Amino acid sequence: MTMLQSVIIGLLWFSAIGCGLLAGLYFAFSTFIMTALGRIGQVAGITAMNAINAVIVQSLFMPLFLGTTLASLLLAVAGLLRWGEPGAAAMLAGGVLYVIGMFVCTAFFNVPLNNALAAVDPASTEAAPLWARYLTDWTLWNHVRTISSTLACALFIWAIAVR
Repeated sequence: MTMLQSVIIGLLWFSAIGCGLLAGLYFAFSTFIMTALGRIGQVAGITAMNAINAVIVQSLFMPLFLGTTLASLLLAVAGLLRWGEPGAAAMLAGGVLYVIGMFVCTAFFNVPLNNALAAVDPASTEAAPLWARYLTDWTLWNHVRTISSTLACALFIWAIAVR
């Protein structure tokens, strides 16, 4: 096994595990956390979500989030450049799916919604429509992140299996 093949195998394992962990986190938000936050009332829900958003960027989530994104991007490039090798299509598809479906979705949809939520007084009248939209829109885009991360994880595992 060449050094490059070893690096690709390492990136595949790292990305598969990272995608799986992030898919689980997003799955929890999609299936019960957002519903629970919606049930505890506007002020408590907004306050709790703002606290989550403040803490998550200072946790181990960020290195995993960014590291998995970078590794997935590298795997997409490797899949394209090494197209004839077993697992190349799965690496390319998994990398593109993850980077677009998780990272780009987060940057263009979830983060702007988080920023809007952080900028509003939870007890104000303008918070009510924002919170209602946040609960539906943020959760919709989180479903996209959940599905993308899960499918990318499966594709990376497939690439490992066929190499």
